Amino acid sequence: MNILGISAYYHDSAAALLQQGEIVAAAQQERFSRVKHDPRFPREAIAYCLEEAGLDINDLDYIVFYDKPYIKMERLLMTYLAGVPRGIRSFYEQLPTWLSEKMFMRKTLRRELKYQGEILFSTHHLSHAASAFLPSPFEEAAIITVDGVGEWATTTYGVGKGNQVEILKEVNFPHSLGLLYSAFTFYTGFKVNSGEYKLMGLAPYGEPRYVDAIKREIIDIRDDGSFRLNMKYFDYCTGLTMTSRHFDKLFDGPPRLGESEITQREMDLARSVQEVTEEVMLKMAHHVHRETGLSKLVLAGGVALNCVANGRILREGPFEDVWIQPCAGDGGNALGAALFAWHQLLDQPRTPDPMRQKGSYLGPGFDDDQIQAYLDAEQIPYRKLDEIALCDEVAQLIASEQVVGWFQGRMEYGPRALGGRSILGDPRSRSMQSVLNLKIKYRESFRPFAPSVLAEHADECFDLKGHESPYMLLVAQVRDDRLSKLSETEQEATGFDRLKVPRSDLPAITHVDNSARIQTVSEESNPRYYRLLQAFHAQTGCPVLINTSFNVRGEPIVCTPQEAFTCFMRTQMDYLALGSFLLDKKEQTPWEDTEDWRNEFVLD
Repeated sequence: MNILGISAYYHDSAAALLQQGEIVAAAQQERFSRVKHDPRFPREAIAYCLEEAGLDINDLDYIVFYDKPYIKMERLLMTYLAGVPRGIRSFYEQLPTWLSEKMFMRKTLRRELKYQGEILFSTHHLSHAASAFLPSPFEEAAIITVDGVGEWATTTYGVGKGNQVEILKEVNFPHSLGLLYSAFTFYTGFKVNSGEYKLMGLAPYGEPRYVDAIKREIIDIRDDGSFRLNMKYFDYCTGLTMTSRHFDKLFDGPPRLGESEITQREMDLARSVQEVTEEVMLKMAHHVHRETGLSKLVLAGGVALNCVANGRILREGPFEDVWIQPCAGDGGNALGAALFAWHQLLDQPRTPDPMRQKGSYLGPGFDDDQIQAYLDAEQIPYRKLDEIALCDEVAQLIASEQVVGWFQGRMEYGPRALGGRSILGDPRSRSMQSVLNLKIKYRESFRPFAPSVLAEHADECFDLKGHESPYMLLVAQVRDDRLSKLSETEQEATGFDRLKVPRSDLPAITHVDNSARIQTVSEESNPRYYRLLQAFHAQTGCPVLINTSFNVRGEPIVCTPQEAFTCFMRTQMDYLALGSFLLDKKEQTPWEDTEDWRNEFVLD
């Protein structure tokens, strides 16, 4: 039984393939098209999934689409009609694509794929719920899904038991926690559906001075975590922007223009909406716990990528354990739709398994023969090492403050690099955060970096209380005994001056609020990456590495050896570990287009 799940046409299009219920392959379209958050039909992602399984398109028993386009079109029509004549321009801009591709999805799938078999449809938040529960390690769990909008739903809760998921309650458009967060993303000068994580990273630099205004004027939060938005402050229903002139008046001026200076106002706005988001999520978690009586929780939807809120739910919420879909946004709905069909529609049994999603290493992989063929064809200098020697030498390089690109195994499914397509550095270095931001990633200096830590040593460094965080979706505090004693001047630093303060003995991964977005690494999930961490620990006594995604600002994570080498050469990375091959930048022919290429991504 072969089932292909597809998500497309909003953002982060993706495909996922099941064979007899086993997750064989899954990937976002952006990794192949090289267009970040690509919303287009995921033709190349589908082709990859079929190739990985050795299938032709008509070997599939079912294709499952992740939502119901007719219902989504109904929402768009009703929303625009309610706002006539406002929004007519936006409506006419969207109509041709809807009529040619989006609305008649069955016809689109047959045309694009030359597919003759059965086509099924899930709903948007049911796909999120299935992606959250069905690959989880729990026999039963409460489910919360929160995002911008699906067909009508923006927030749901329900239960998963055995091989079934059920949605019990929902909040509907236009009331959306995801769109509230995106409105502040837009207003602070970042790109919607892309820059929300920047807003989250900016929040600790600010003060929550707008919380009262947000709760008084913009959002009415109920005790059960449900909410309503005051729509006079927004323009996303029928307009071309996220916020209205009333928003400008409430928050002391117009939106920040992208690439202009970030001021204290933007920092305070980020902190304020982050605190409001956390309050809603915590209230929702407590209510869902009371209503379901279940001890485990699973999360999906774009807001489930807010790892600060996730960390608070785990620490302060009523649930014993929390599992978050690693591809929590719309890309993960391709997998959710396929799993929903296999388990719920076809009633196939389910055995909970913490490795059901295979560590989310579900994208293309390249063996040493393929990598060597590329290197030899391009006459690229390298040394080939066995695994022990590779890990030992890379660990030594990182310990000497060299930055190493790490391209190993299969590519990650989801937005986080988890040791398959990563750039690595020494967390003990006081300069490494600025080096990585300015010379490697070409991005804003305030952005924090995440640590990978040996799972068995995580509690020595972070306040995780025995929990694992394999998908880098939980934020926890750095342990008090690792924090630095700050001088009075350092304690009083404000804004981006706080960046200059070394806050712990792991300064490069300790954010300004003493937190870190943690990935715990086990031998089962990624043996080679685990051995590298072991080697670094043996050499330095430190079980932690900086792990950031193998890309630069504005570019998707690299997929192929060619893309990895190009990124390596266009940045100031020092070494590249491509499979078993180690490349030294000093031995390479100089790359000529670094400056022009870097400038292309200034406006991400």
